[in-house]
Amino acid sequence: MVKFRHARHTVKRNAGDDRSTRRETRRVLIVAVPPMRTLDVFGPAEVFADANRLYGGHPAYKVMIISAGADRAVLSHIAIQVQADRTYKEWHGPVDTLLVAGVESDRKMRYEDGFLDWLRDQSKNCRRFGSICTGALVLAEAGLLEGRRATTHWKWCNELARDYPQVTVDPDPIYVRDGNCYTSAGVTSGIDLALALVEEDLGRYVSLQVARMMVVFLHRQGGQSQFSATLAAQTFDSRQFSDLLVWLPGNIHRQLSVEKLAQQLAMSPRNFARLFKREVGKTPGKHIEDLRLEAARRQLESTSMTQNEVAEASGFASVEILRRVFNRRLGVTPGQYRASFGQIRMK
Repeated sequence: MVKFRHARHTVKRNAGDDRSTRRETRRVLIVAVPPMRTLDVFGPAEVFADANRLYGGHPAYKVMIISAGADRAVLSHIAIQVQADRTYKEWHGPVDTLLVAGVESDRKMRYEDGFLDWLRDQSKNCRRFGSICTGALVLAEAGLLEGRRATTHWKWCNELARDYPQVTVDPDPIYVRDGNCYTSAGVTSGIDLALALVEEDLGRYVSLQVARMMVVFLHRQGGQSQFSATLAAQTFDSRQFSDLLVWLPGNIHRQLSVEKLAQQLAMSPRNFARLFKREVGKTPGKHIEDLRLEAARRQLESTSMTQNEVAEASGFASVEILRRVFNRRLGVTPGQYRASFGQIRMK
């Protein structure tokens, strides 16, 4: 049995466990590109530090902050200077995990001419590399995301796709793994990514204990959405559809045909569908499915409702349709989704 010892915050394992893994110290470099986002650097660093404390014994990780500039002082987006452990020119040792932290904006980022060459070399030689938030723009500029699936903060996904068409940008997940490349979404998702890396290295139990120590409400996996269809709809500046967009999330259990919705706005179905797609960016059917899928995910994550009850409450005509939508959109069944993302009650 794995036991958590509260007094010293270490994990005890059976005598038959693999001790060689426990003795290994993995070198983690977190690259700070000015103007760096502080949480993108220190959020993951805290995860690895807590993993060391909770796992006990020889440290599992040695974390170092690396400056992408000429000196170790790195300016943050909140105008506070952070002292890095090394500049990129000063680092010549082996690397296990290399993560590029986010920057305030690609138009403001500053790094030396030789930095991207260094980044390419280090990425070739390390076990895994990746980015937090807009650090994906730095990886893309170095050519490290070519032919890969990747994500970043939802605000910059369109920019990443436009400027780097060779990258397959997925704006939805919290983080994406493509081979040994990991990219994560905005800000706090860097903590989720670091927790996933700890889980790969030290096991799920240690990762969950770190999440508990950091008071992370739910240890989220990569397949969860980084933004809400309900909240996204509220940002649309559409006088024609604003009231309808507010009304829809609370009425997804109803029959919501284009004909009925068009009737509410005194439009013909054809004109309604055309204008809705132009204003909202997707068809009425796609938007309603997004809302229903979001509601079903939330219910599976936080309630003990049966799948039939979830289907009914979220507006799906049957549990079979619920399953088909989950398979098509998420690649998993509702049961698999609940097993991965349902609330974990810590003893």
